[in-house]
Amino acid sequence: MYKKVMKSFGKSVIGGSIAALMLAGSMTSAMAAWPERPVTLIVPWSAGGGTDATGRMIGSLLEKELGQPFNVVNRTGGSGVVGHSAIANAKPDGYTVGVITVEIGMMHWAGLTELTGADYTPIALYNADASSLLVRADSPWESAQDLIDAVKADPGAHKSSGTGQGGIWHLALAGMLNSADISPDASPWVPSQGAAPGLQELVSEGVDIVTCSIVEASALVDAGKVKALALMNDVRLDAYPDVPTLKEDAGLDWQMAAWRGIGGPKDMPEEVVTTLTAALEKVWNSAEFQEFMNGRGFGLVWKSGDDFATWMSDSDASLGEVMQAVGMAK
Repeated sequence: MYKKVMKSFGKSVIGGSIAALMLAGSMTSAMAAWPERPVTLIVPWSAGGGTDATGRMIGSLLEKELGQPFNVVNRTGGSGVVGHSAIANAKPDGYTVGVITVEIGMMHWAGLTELTGADYTPIALYNADASSLLVRADSPWESAQDLIDAVKADPGAHKSSGTGQGGIWHLALAGMLNSADISPDASPWVPSQGAAPGLQELVSEGVDIVTCSIVEASALVDAGKVKALALMNDVRLDAYPDVPTLKEDAGLDWQMAAWRGIGGPKDMPEEVVTTLTAALEKVWNSAEFQEFMNGRGFGLVWKSGDDFATWMSDSDASLGEVMQAVGMAK
């Protein structure tokens, strides 16, 4: 009888152990499952630009880190609406994520979409490039305060450029003037197809002021053709330590930057978010990524999860304020 009981008990223990091991194995497998197949990384801007370049670098490094391809897909159109919508409307299983850019805080104010940063699972901010205030090397203005005083004294006399009407760099200048209690249109904006043509207009004396990232102007600054008066940032840049912040120079708290981060549709599984955030942080800290970003002059900023969500919310509020001030908000 004793032998029978022990034999039965042994079978029960063995069977229970096997079941427990199978359950533990299945749980481990489920938690470690992502990514089991290729991941789509949506870039809402065209191939060849800064967002595309940084997105592709991140995708290739995440592929090495997580062992599955991260296939970059450019979804352009609608001033960024098409690509941002594709990210927000994807199935929230972690197999579609994308690069979210500063325009997410502009599009809804312009009446182009109802999407805001709150419509995404925020993974991490990885880049921000503050606007700089640029003039020709032979300009009489030696400081941001000089420029502000000149625009205030003679509204309409000093033209500016750097991007299209209503673009991020236009809002940078308009916001600066607005914060100085000057009409945002006191410096007439000359639309351009980006910072490069705007800077050429500056050098050829077609305009007097350009706002864009100092990275985009670095060649002309280094060549002595253009000078940077101030940076719309909270700190100076290591690469240009002699360029003061706008607050240091003119006492204005106004800041504006173009930025990029990784996000996905709302309600992504927590274990996927945890895995992706850890992998992305490792990628961001890698020598390869740091060298890539520094070599091209991209600003390196890291904010994950809730910190990234707060960044998007603050950016949205600043952009809304200036867009309302210049009459661009719907």
